Amino acid sequence: MPDRGGGPTGPRIRVGRPSRRVRTLLMTLGVLAVLGMAFTMFAGFWTDWLWYRSVNYSSVFTTTLWTKIGLFFVFGLLMALAVGFNIWLAHRLRPPLSAMSVEQQSLDRYRMGIAPYKTWLLLGITALVGLIAGASAAGQWRTWLMWVNGVPFHQKDPQFHLDVSFFAFDLPWYRFLLGFGFAATILSLIAAALTHYLYGGLRVTSPGARATAAATGHLSVLLGIFVTLKAVAYWLDRYGLAVKSSDFKATDNWTGLRYVDANAYLPAKTILFCIAVICALLFFATLWRRTWQLPVIGFGLMVLSAILIGGLYPAIVQKFQVQPNEQAKEAPYVEKNLKATREAYGIDGAQVTEYSGTSTTKDKTTLRDDVDTTASIRVLDPNIVSPTYQQLQQMRKYYAFPTNLDVDRYSVNGADQDTVIGLRELNLAGVDKQNWINNHFRYTHGYGVVAAKGTTSDAEGRPLFTESNLPSVGDLGTYQQRIYYGEKTTAYSIVGGPQKEIDYSDDAGEKTTSYTGKSGVNLSNPVNRAAYAVAFGEPQILYSGAIGDGSRILYNRTPKERVEAVAPWLTIDGDAYPAVVNHKIQWIVDAYTTTNGYPYASRTTLGDTTADSLTATNDNRAVVAQQNQVNYIRNSVKATVDAYTGEVKLYQWDTEDPVLKTWMKAFPGTVKSKSSISTDLMAHLRYPQDLFKVQRELLTRYHVKDATTFLSGSEVWQVPDDPSNKSGDAVPPYYLSMRMPDQKAQAFSLTTTFTPNGRDNLSAFMAVDSEAGTPDYGKIRVLKLPTSTTVDGPKQVQSQFNSEQDIAESIRLLKGGDSDIEYGNLLTVPLDGGLLYVEPVYVRGGGLKYPLLKKVLVTYGGNTAFEDTLDEALNKVFGAESATKPPADEGGTTTPPTSSNPTVREALADAQEAFEAGQEALKKPDWDAYAKAQKDLEAALKRAEEAQAAADKGAKASSTPSPTSSASPNGGSGSGSGGTVGSSPSPSPSPSGG
Repeated sequence: MPDRGGGPTGPRIRVGRPSRRVRTLLMTLGVLAVLGMAFTMFAGFWTDWLWYRSVNYSSVFTTTLWTKIGLFFVFGLLMALAVGFNIWLAHRLRPPLSAMSVEQQSLDRYRMGIAPYKTWLLLGITALVGLIAGASAAGQWRTWLMWVNGVPFHQKDPQFHLDVSFFAFDLPWYRFLLGFGFAATILSLIAAALTHYLYGGLRVTSPGARATAAATGHLSVLLGIFVTLKAVAYWLDRYGLAVKSSDFKATDNWTGLRYVDANAYLPAKTILFCIAVICALLFFATLWRRTWQLPVIGFGLMVLSAILIGGLYPAIVQKFQVQPNEQAKEAPYVEKNLKATREAYGIDGAQVTEYSGTSTTKDKTTLRDDVDTTASIRVLDPNIVSPTYQQLQQMRKYYAFPTNLDVDRYSVNGADQDTVIGLRELNLAGVDKQNWINNHFRYTHGYGVVAAKGTTSDAEGRPLFTESNLPSVGDLGTYQQRIYYGEKTTAYSIVGGPQKEIDYSDDAGEKTTSYTGKSGVNLSNPVNRAAYAVAFGEPQILYSGAIGDGSRILYNRTPKERVEAVAPWLTIDGDAYPAVVNHKIQWIVDAYTTTNGYPYASRTTLGDTTADSLTATNDNRAVVAQQNQVNYIRNSVKATVDAYTGEVKLYQWDTEDPVLKTWMKAFPGTVKSKSSISTDLMAHLRYPQDLFKVQRELLTRYHVKDATTFLSGSEVWQVPDDPSNKSGDAVPPYYLSMRMPDQKAQAFSLTTTFTPNGRDNLSAFMAVDSEAGTPDYGKIRVLKLPTSTTVDGPKQVQSQFNSEQDIAESIRLLKGGDSDIEYGNLLTVPLDGGLLYVEPVYVRGGGLKYPLLKKVLVTYGGNTAFEDTLDEALNKVFGAESATKPPADEGGTTTPPTSSNPTVREALADAQEAFEAGQEALKKPDWDAYAKAQKDLEAALKRAEEAQAAADKGAKASSTPSPTSSASPNGGSGSGSGGTVGSSPSPSPSPSGG
């Protein structure tokens, strides 16, 4: 017995109880931790909101946010209510406890343990499942917006005769609802069964009935709901057959119904739907019958039917009806797939023409002039010459060019010219002293465009620059040269405050500037500074004195990042490219709308289809949406990003695309009309490479329209490997101004070749008209070569180049010492029934190791040449010189035509002398000497022009030979060759001009 005496007791010892000070400290730390976590979450939300507001796309942020919040709460609440209600109902239907069995005695301790916490436990379980379900539903915001805003395609599928929008917009949402219903039913069933078991409604080992009538009725209703949902699933599966993928005839991701689907699976799904409905009614009937016998029998029959009708019967049909006569059975369904696939990928209008592959002209000398009118052959490879740009035009270590440059066209003196262009972007790795101020405040932007003619080089094999130096001067006229947004600009910068930025450096020293654009987020607000300090993990943002009034933080600075952020419903092309438009540098970004629900159209994986030898080796040529599987794609949006202000503009390009119309309805005001595209911008829009790569991959099989030919596989093509390297990856497509056989004039085009599956000879040549704004834009032309004769493909041509003894010896000599050889783009040009192949050869030599164009390989009709310039190689192959343009000198530049007028000859000699003086000045560089040479050059050309005009007695100026190309140093503009694109010519600015 315990001592109940009243005597004094010893002191009471409190074991482990902290003092009030410690408790206060712990509570304070806990509150601070909670506040810290809350502010971290707030910082992420707040900085996102500030960024979207800064780019004037706050509606995208709010629409996406409210959609996610709405889905989270609606479906989270529905799940919580479904599970919570069934737990509450099971508890309410618990039987009164009578004689306790051993099983119930063992459960009693659990019932007693949770009794005080039943309400909290119920709330905790429902909150947990609600949070999980809500988070899952929030991820379906795209599916919801497409369903609620979907517009019709005005095209019907060939099987069910429903609008394509049902499969693209409606069916994915119905499937989500069905999946949610299954999840809610299964979780409710499990929760109810456990509750019934805990409170005696279900008994496993106890004698007597295994379930009370109440538990039987409750669980039967839940099972009836489950089977009802299964019936709905069977019904939706019928429509799902139109977008079901399977392997068929060595075709991955074949999509649509085949014979066995239409004649076995489709009726089987209908029968199983009816059986499931009957089975569900039997489960519901247990509310009155209080027995499991009929529902269990019905459920067993449904499972057996699913095995026999849904599995065995289609297998029998396939084995005994289809396989003995497959082509006849499958042909109608293959034709549906062919038609739908060609429509879904925009290749239904591809023009396939038979092409002999051999020249019909016996005297090849007559074809020499045709080469010049057929194509402006680009010998400057944008994928090789970036190191040359880097060496000659980097100017400072903190500038850099992208690994791959871009091909564009600019109008010079009224004529379009293929141009290789790159931006001198910021390269923080080249900053000598790395610290927070330098990396984020002082070195903030790149400077200027560097461009060169694509069709020629100078005497030493260097690019013939039309825009160069720092600041850049040349044919592009005046424009805002500072580049705050670019492909290599990934770090954040804080600009516009008390800290000055380094603008550029010249002979007079460093120039400084301060950003005046409205881009970025203002940091004058201490809340904003604190939020960014947390979001970027950089506490100095909060207290640094380098931040003050006017300071703005710039981030998300690559063009692709910005377009993806403001239009998260678009798929972005892997290659953004720059252009000078309206005195501004604009990044042009192609964007796609896609869907995975186009009935009967076969699927493709974008990451696989858009990969080639460039994406495998270069960081700025990314593949599109790595694992995204689609079966419909449109280049529906053209986007621009201003390199100075970061302003993003989205333009509707495909005005008929129902997917884009759906997203424009969901995000009104975000996409501008096609008519808003300016003339200057239209001149630089082009057909996107990634769409072209997707289409060429599909055309390897879908160029045929006949089901029998498709099933036989005799006309399957493949995209050849890149012959200029040993990567084993697909050859990239090439931009080239050229004329196809049915065209009257050259057009800026994107081209590729095909070879037969498993072979190296040529099977087809493909080109798409890339001239935006022209009637033929986007027209695909395919020249199909005969299968009865063999025409050399790219790999075979490359092999011939390497195996010819004279060429091999020349290459061996070029490789002498420590030099390396690089093969440029192997261009293919259809000419007079044959195919002209041209490949530039670059040499990396000496200590600088940057590539210079030294040789050009040309082959046509079995004749091959390996010469210093393109003109010399063409002259050798065709045995004649061109009569349409002046002869080329030994350096590859164009020599002015001679004149019988002695004054003209003297003036041209002075012009040549001034040109050479300018070249020497550029090598040093000596800008004063260069400026003097430019003035002398301008004066000499003016004298030549006046003398020639007098000699011609009033002849038209267009007939006067123009020597400006020979006199433009490094491709820069001489007299009368400068000016803004689309404007009248103007004299070149001085090298130090802005």
